[in-house]
Amino acid sequence: MASELSEAIASSVDDPERRRTERALAEARRRQSDAEAERDAAEQAADRAIRELSLMLKLDNRRGEQPKWTTKTPKAGKHHGTPWLLLSDLHLDEVVQPAEIGGVNAYNRRIAEMRLRATFQGAAELPRRYWSGIEYDGIVVAMLGDIYSGDIHDELAQTNEDTILGSVLHWSDQLAAGIALLADEFGKVHVPVVVGNHGRRSRKPRAKFRARDNFDWFTGHLLARTFAGDSRVTFDVSDSADLVVSTYGTRVMCTHGDQASGGAGIGGIWPPIMRLDARKRQRQAAVNQPYDQLVMGHWHSLTFGRDWVVNGTTKGMDEYSHISNFGFEVPQQGMFLITPEHGRTWTAPIYCQDPKKEGWG
Repeated sequence: MASELSEAIASSVDDPERRRTERALAEARRRQSDAEAERDAAEQAADRAIRELSLMLKLDNRRGEQPKWTTKTPKAGKHHGTPWLLLSDLHLDEVVQPAEIGGVNAYNRRIAEMRLRATFQGAAELPRRYWSGIEYDGIVVAMLGDIYSGDIHDELAQTNEDTILGSVLHWSDQLAAGIALLADEFGKVHVPVVVGNHGRRSRKPRAKFRARDNFDWFTGHLLARTFAGDSRVTFDVSDSADLVVSTYGTRVMCTHGDQASGGAGIGGIWPPIMRLDARKRQRQAAVNQPYDQLVMGHWHSLTFGRDWVVNGTTKGMDEYSHISNFGFEVPQQGMFLITPEHGRTWTAPIYCQDPKKEGWG
């Protein structure tokens, strides 16, 4: 009898606590349901906006043909060359707080504008000042993905400067201005475009409609429409994850680089990149579409291998790379020269960071 009474008293004592717990659980479930509903509504709104923009702009989604100047054999007696600028991993509109990474970097829209401008100016200046004695037939600006940080992670959606659609509208003009600068400098610009993993609209990476469901792809078409009346500038926006571009017979495979995994071991990024390169070469050889050089972004670590190049990032170190203890690298983009005689020759980084001017150093 005493035992039953004790259990009843204990039960009556536990009831209020249990009820509070149950109410808290119910509230958490309701909030999760509301958040999922808001996310679904946002994705549907983005779908509608993209359809409306596509109709309004009457985008021609067919790939552009590679211009003849990139493939023709130059006249004998002169030294010809075509620079390649790798433009990737800009992560535009992401915000990096110096206090969260030991004060070694900062990033926001204003700083990103300064670094993007410095990148295009550096691409114009470097060949003119340091690669002298060459007649340039034009320049290739390879857009290799992750132009935006996007909102594939909740923390990015919470901290980015703008929504992804607002970012596209703002930065398309900035990118167009940089391309126009290079057109004025070199006379001709060819822009191959492949997509990265941050520009996608789905939470998980996808294989089908990988490119056409990505804001990197959409930005490529917006830029192509901007330059539709300028014969100096041509675009090739790939519907595939990969795109081969030829310069004087040197075939360059453009991809983002997220198809490789690993890189945390003592060998760093070299083993996964070498595996990716070997697999792609095997696949391309099987269909009689070989390539000579592989260029990519994604890894945020400018590296010039013998037959491949990994690009850097204008964003620099962020909170994720800091807590992951990744190696530090200053913000930079890669550039190299292709000549008819030797293929890829000179290579150089374009440093785009100035902490004092950016106001945080």
